[in-house]
Order: sequence, then structure tokens, then C-alpha cells
Amino acid sequence: MTPTPPLQIGPHTVRPPVVLAPMAGITNAPFRTLCREFSGGKGLFVSEMITTRALVERDAKTLRLIHFDSAEKPRSVQLYGVDPATVGKAVRMIVDEDLADHIDLNFGCPVPKVTRKGGGSALPYKRPLLRAILREAVTGAGGLPVTVKMRKGIDEDHLTYLDAGRIAVEEGVTAIALHGRTAAQHYGGTADWEAIARLKEAVPEIPVLGNGDIWSAADAVRMVRETGCDGVVVGRGCLGRPWLFGDLVAAFEGTGEVAAPTFGEVAAVMRRHAQLLGEWLEDEARGVIDFRKHVAWYTKGFSVGSEARRQLATASSLAELDELLGRLDADQPWPAHADGPRGRTSGRNRVVLPEGWLADPYDTACVGADAELDTSGG
Repeated sequence: MTPTPPLQIGPHTVRPPVVLAPMAGITNAPFRTLCREFSGGKGLFVSEMITTRALVERDAKTLRLIHFDSAEKPRSVQLYGVDPATVGKAVRMIVDEDLADHIDLNFGCPVPKVTRKGGGSALPYKRPLLRAILREAVTGAGGLPVTVKMRKGIDEDHLTYLDAGRIAVEEGVTAIALHGRTAAQHYGGTADWEAIARLKEAVPEIPVLGNGDIWSAADAVRMVRETGCDGVVVGRGCLGRPWLFGDLVAAFEGTGEVAAPTFGEVAAVMRRHAQLLGEWLEDEARGVIDFRKHVAWYTKGFSVGSEARRQLATASSLAELDELLGRLDADQPWPAHADGPRGRTSGRNRVVLPEGWLADPYDTACVGADAELDTSGG
């Protein structure tokens, strides 16, 4: 395979064109470190969601989440907000205090606590509000590139991605990432890659990145080939598999090497992940506890047993984690059937929206004063 051209995000050349999707509670500094190490420093790794209100109010948790390791270049932060003025303040704060090098805006989150306030994947339905937020962000960003991540729309009867794409281009957005699902699908069903191709045709002026159902490096290459998109955004596929970014680099550079770690090698990554979390949180026990959510993903497909998984998922120290991992067969080969879907796979069918949200896409009066979330991350 011929190496894939790099992705240009403003002044930043992303080679190969591979981006870690922002995931609440997951893509914190420790996880980004692991993914970046396996990729050899290649690609773009986005922070978990930072709420604009919490940032401008200098919430302690938010300031921790926006911290980047010195090796992270460029520093990429995702912002969530529904109020143009607050988004603008947050962006200007990032610029004035040199907190990041790239800003991504969240218009794709489908969870009820976000959509019920008109945020995330609900927001692009209100075209004037979307435009106002983008204008504030791009104006406030100065020389920093602003990108957006979005879904197809609220549901199949309320698709927004083509209108949102044109608005984004008109307001100076640098690139668009599209998850090929509606908010109603949540993470169920199959991602619509044809929508990614249609968006690329509709906005040829800027890069379009595809997202959804990339479980292997081969999937990523196939998405680019079938849709004509300029790069890929990988989320759930790397849960418990940060080495997937090494596979992606190899695939896009044309070597095609695929990692198949033994359980002993996976266990070493698990241990390092938990340790990095403890160092980041400045508390070993909190780090191990935060790591618990990753256990099922790392051990998927291996002969571990339900009791061992339960014990690993209730460990409270690195010593306990070491002891439990040491009991398991380190020579187990990588299980081929572990390469498929992981993470959330359910649909919701009904999207929780503010009252009257769908009555008029140009009426923003139903955006409440309390629409801005006051917490960041998961």
C-alpha cells in the first residue's frame, strides 16, 4: 500500500492522518501517553471533553483535565459549550494562557445529560446557534486552528450534517470529523460511512475525517478508500488496545504490521496504565480505582475467568494489581476474536431534548440559561 498523505490541521501536519477521539473519562493524559508511545509520537491525540463554563470558572478538575504532558505536540483540547459568549471566553483563555495548540468543538455527544440541554449532537439543529458559536470560537482563537466533531443529526428525520458542514466552512473551521451515526443511534447499529463520503463531497474546501466502526487498522484504511475522507478518528476501537495506534501508523505508512500481544505483554500495559493514572492524580489508590473501568477491555477474549476479572476490577493498589495479574497465564496468545467491537454498542432510539427543540431549527429561544454544563470529562 502507498503511504497515505498527511492531514493538515492549520499549521499542524498530522502524519499519518489518525486522530484519537475525545472520550469522557478515557482520553486523559495517561491514556494519551500510552497511545502516543505506541504510535511513535505520530498522530493527533485529543483531550476528553472540557466544558467551557467550567474552564472559565477555573474549576479544579477541569484545570487538571486540560493539563498536557511536555511531549504532547500539538496539544489538542476538545471544548463543549452551548452559549456563544462562554465559548468565546474559553477560547480566548486558552489563547491568552497558552493552554493548547488546537481546539476541537463537541457537537457529537449523544448522552442525555448533554442533549437535554441542547448541547452536543442536538445543537447543530439550531443553525443560527451553531453559527454563532463557531464565529465566536474562530474569532477568539486567533491563529489556533478550530475543528468540529459532529454526528449525522438527531435522527434520520432531522439530519444536520450537510448544513452544519457548510456553516463550518463559512465560519472558518479548519476541519470536520463526522461520526456516521445519529444521536438516536447512540452507539448501536452500523456507522453510515456513505454519509462521510457525502460530507466530503459537500465541503471539499477543508479536510473531512471519518469516525465510526473502526475496530482495526484495516477498517481505517478501508474507510479512507471507500469514502475519500482525509483521515480517521478512532474511539472505542482503542479501548484496552492503545497499541492499535501502532497498527494504524503501520497501515497508513504502508508496512501493514499488526500487534498481537500475549497476555503478559497486555498485563504490562495494564500495570503501566494504572501507574500513570496514579501519578497523574497524585494518588496511587485513586489511579488504580480509576483504572478499573479499563479491565474488561484489556482482558477481552483472554482466558481470565469472571472471578479474576471481578478481582482485577476491584483492586485498590498497584501491589494488589501486580499480585492478581501474576496469577494469570502470561503466555496466552492474542485472541483473534478480541479485535471486534468494544465499548458501548447500544442504541437509544429516543433523544432527550429541551422542550420545543424540534419545532423550528432557527428558533433558539428554547436554549435555557442553565444549558452550560459545569463539569468536564466523565
